[in-house]
Amino acid sequence: MLVGRFSSYLEKHRDLFFPHRHSFYHFVVFTRASGSYNIDFSRFEAKAWEVYFMAPGQIHEWAFGEDVDGYVVNFTESFFQSFLLRTGFLDRFSFFSGHAGQCVIRIPESERGFVQEVCERLLSAYEEAGPAGVDQERVSLLYLLMLFGQYASPHGGERASSYNDTLLRNFQHLIEQHYTAMRLPKNYADMLFVTPNHLNALCKEYLGIQAGEVIRNRVLLEAKRLLVATDKPVSVIAGHLGFNDSSYFTKFFKKAIHVTPEEFRRDNDIQ
Repeated sequence: MLVGRFSSYLEKHRDLFFPHRHSFYHFVVFTRASGSYNIDFSRFEAKAWEVYFMAPGQIHEWAFGEDVDGYVVNFTESFFQSFLLRTGFLDRFSFFSGHAGQCVIRIPESERGFVQEVCERLLSAYEEAGPAGVDQERVSLLYLLMLFGQYASPHGGERASSYNDTLLRNFQHLIEQHYTAMRLPKNYADMLFVTPNHLNALCKEYLGIQAGEVIRNRVLLEAKRLLVATDKPVSVIAGHLGFNDSSYFTKFFKKAIHVTPEEFRRDNDIQ
């Protein structure tokens, strides 16, 4: 785990201006902000008293101005393993869903002083040596995440019903597990014990697109991540994503993104 003041963290990582990915969870609480950042190819303006979150595997880059500060936290899922009996606890938070549209929240004005106090408590625990400090880190981080969970809207609008919210989360979780092999909404509907029509209606209501497009978007997102964050040949990426024919993958990609995989890689300055 790492906890620090973001201005100090930024000084040490000024060279990370190119697209890159992490194997851990990462979030930044801005108390002062200028410039912008990108998460999974979506651009966001950096704003004070907003928090941006990243789940493992997401691509990000930044172009911050001079006046930026706040708190940065990096941690792994295993950090909570010996602390929480419930598995998959982090899945409850929409901002760690891996969807760029859900990865930024705004802290209400009335809560900002309190959030800063909890962040300072977490930072102090991190700097304290010994097992007691680690336990305090876990407690403070857990409390902070639960606070953020109260500020976040699950799907960018009014809160979904508990049933629909759970169903949609389960659908997205299944996609994460099977998107390289399963592309048909019917397959997922069967696993969720609902009809394809019901699944399509749910996605249309809360995500604005049909279930098939949700699945395709996940495939495309991983394709873009691999093209930017690795130097693997396009044919290897196509195979990894379940395409037996790399030419079909190129057609699939170009139809959605309007450039070939090679052009996308070049345009995004792979390092």
